[in-house]
Amino acid sequence: MNPSTFRSAVGAVLTVAVSAVLLPASAANAAAGNTPDSDAAAKSFGRIADAVLTERTAALLDTRSVRRAPLLLDSNVRLSAGLARAEDTALSSLRTRKSRLAALGEAYTAADTKVTTGTPRVKNGRATVQVTETTTLTYKKIRGDEPATTGFQAHHEMNFAVTSGGKWELTGIKPKDDGPRAINQPVTVAVASAGSPPKGTPASTSWTTRTVRKTSGTSGYNYAAMAAYAEKYWKNYNPAYRKFNDAGGDCTNFISQALKAGGWKDDSGTYSDYRNWWYNSSNQTTSWVGANEWAWFTLSAKRATNLSNVYQLDVGDILQMDFERDGSKDHSMMTTYRSRSGVPYLTYHSTNTYRKSVASIVASNPGSVYFAYRT
Repeated sequence: MNPSTFRSAVGAVLTVAVSAVLLPASAANAAAGNTPDSDAAAKSFGRIADAVLTERTAALLDTRSVRRAPLLLDSNVRLSAGLARAEDTALSSLRTRKSRLAALGEAYTAADTKVTTGTPRVKNGRATVQVTETTTLTYKKIRGDEPATTGFQAHHEMNFAVTSGGKWELTGIKPKDDGPRAINQPVTVAVASAGSPPKGTPASTSWTTRTVRKTSGTSGYNYAAMAAYAEKYWKNYNPAYRKFNDAGGDCTNFISQALKAGGWKDDSGTYSDYRNWWYNSSNQTTSWVGANEWAWFTLSAKRATNLSNVYQLDVGDILQMDFERDGSKDHSMMTTYRSRSGVPYLTYHSTNTYRKSVASIVASNPGSVYFAYRT
């Protein structure tokens, strides 16, 4: 099948999927100022969200065997014309990402995407719905030592509008997470130009088989305990710690917890001085929760050193990203698994994610600058 025919076929499938959802009349009546049946509206909006996000995930698969969204044979809800074009472009970009991953030796054989929705907020013929996506992908055994699966939770805001004909249209999908984009999140903006390199020592993202041996060293850190902590609390947060999802992101708070679980000791002093690192019941240092401050602390205190390549990361090591290439680090992740063939897998908060390969992170965020730390 040629590319244009394939795009048309996928577009047709998606159009059928998302246009085959019946929204209750109570929700349609909201355009006239009535209150919708929240439970019924949420269920119907959830079906269209499931259809769109499932189709995005399917574009990444080595096969097309993916759970399809349940459909009702009606056309009262559909994609707007503008969003239909955007989704066609999105699916094309995800297929390109699949090819890029294949070149790096990674593929997925199966996936499952589920969504939950909040109560729709409806006013003057428009509705806004908060959507939580939970996706699991099965790694294809290319090298033979990949973990079984990778998973993530992502949050989206979906916007709907009532047309003059009284039908609902999905008009927009906005990601709400601060971390690196999920593997099925298409690139929607052009990659920024490189500009001046940021301060620090960026790591190469090219595949390498050259390893840097990691030992426990004189500090006695327990790297297996770090990984076990991160993999235990990647989705279900540890209630013993405060969360910072609504205050700049929880990613560095999460790696600090895992590092402490593996033996990192507090470094007392003023909370605002990046040379200190601690957490207590009422406060914490900026280096505990801030990506830049954590990097400054860990290098100045010699808790870690920079690695020259992201593929040198080992269990307990940290990877940071500068999304905008402006010298400011935006995100922190911990390596919790490394395959025998040398591929690190990262677990993190802010887009809660379990064992995502460094290859898929780089492929999904080609314009970012990466900093790898040997802890």
